[in-house]
Amino acid sequence: MTKNSSSSTTVPSTVWLARGRHLGSDPEQDVRRNLIALKAAGVLDDFLDLDPVEAARSTVLHPREESAGPGPSARRLFEARWRVADGVMVRAQLTTYEHEVRRGDGEGVVWVLAAEAERAWDHRWPSPATMFWPDSDQVAWDHDVVPGVRLRAANYLPQDQNEMRRSLREHTRDTWYIHIVVHEAMTPDVKGQQPVSVFLPPSLRHRVIEHRATPAQAQIIDFATKRELDVRMPRGGAVVLPTQPRRHPDYDADHYTVHSVFLDGSEPTELLSLIEEFAGLPQPLPEGAERALVQLRQGWHLLTPDEELAHARSMVARYAEALDAMTKSRDLYQEAAEAAQAALAEFTDGAAPLRPSAPETARTGGSPLNALKKGLGLFRDPHRQDT
Repeated sequence: MTKNSSSSTTVPSTVWLARGRHLGSDPEQDVRRNLIALKAAGVLDDFLDLDPVEAARSTVLHPREESAGPGPSARRLFEARWRVADGVMVRAQLTTYEHEVRRGDGEGVVWVLAAEAERAWDHRWPSPATMFWPDSDQVAWDHDVVPGVRLRAANYLPQDQNEMRRSLREHTRDTWYIHIVVHEAMTPDVKGQQPVSVFLPPSLRHRVIEHRATPAQAQIIDFATKRELDVRMPRGGAVVLPTQPRRHPDYDADHYTVHSVFLDGSEPTELLSLIEEFAGLPQPLPEGAERALVQLRQGWHLLTPDEELAHARSMVARYAEALDAMTKSRDLYQEAAEAAQAALAEFTDGAAPLRPSAPETARTGGSPLNALKKGLGLFRDPHRQDT
């Protein structure tokens, strides 16, 4: 497990990140059931269900730092470990949180998922989201933290132009996802209404949010994307939107625009290719993602047997080093004390240094003040008479 915290401004190539809201009544129970089922089926090597406070206290792979904890609003911490192609190990943490500010009923529970593989991430690998959440439309775990959109749906934009602009602005600011806009040249049938993400590779499927504009919104969607994102929206086409406010330097709006998308249930190969290409660019770390990554790397608990053995050996080595340092410090102190005694003996011609005798002082009953007066008396004028 990588122990270094991420100080980069981009998502590491080995990392998969997601954040959303679960609108059901018991999100943690949905996670537990899914983890238990996948472990029983042999999909997962193992998993842990942890109380966030206890998890923070028992971090074993790295000395616990404040930034490695899930935070005071965390409800539950889940860890899972599985293998993908060629035996590559993937480790992932899902944390559920309470909303910091409750805006009303139906807000649901916020969750953050961070996964890291032993090599660069491959979009053909299974989605970490479906390792924790049931891959079912019946469980509403896939809502974005910005209200109004879901991952596994074609999300229609507001009819009002100002609301449409606000929606695009909010969803592309510090987003954890890739956002695309598709304009319907004509009202599609049932097959055309399904999101294009169903054609994407598994690990990319839950990283894309699709916005839809109706045939009547051709002009206002073009105006909205031009004003908010400096992107033109072709009639009957699609655009992969840039992230805000840090647009990637390699992003070219014309390049990531498709002028014609057939929403008839067929695979939109050109658009899918551009989405995959965009996903391959270095993505900026959104707000809150670095903390999730640090928590994954420094606050990991689900050790393999080999890792537990390595950890035990590491602890033994640390204790041995500490004991050796204490022994050396003691020896150096003893050598310094002996050198000081030798120097003092040489200075006093071998005579023993004068040391106060507590019992003698107690026997004579003299106080420090009397001793001082007695010492000063040695310097008094011998011809002077005491009064």
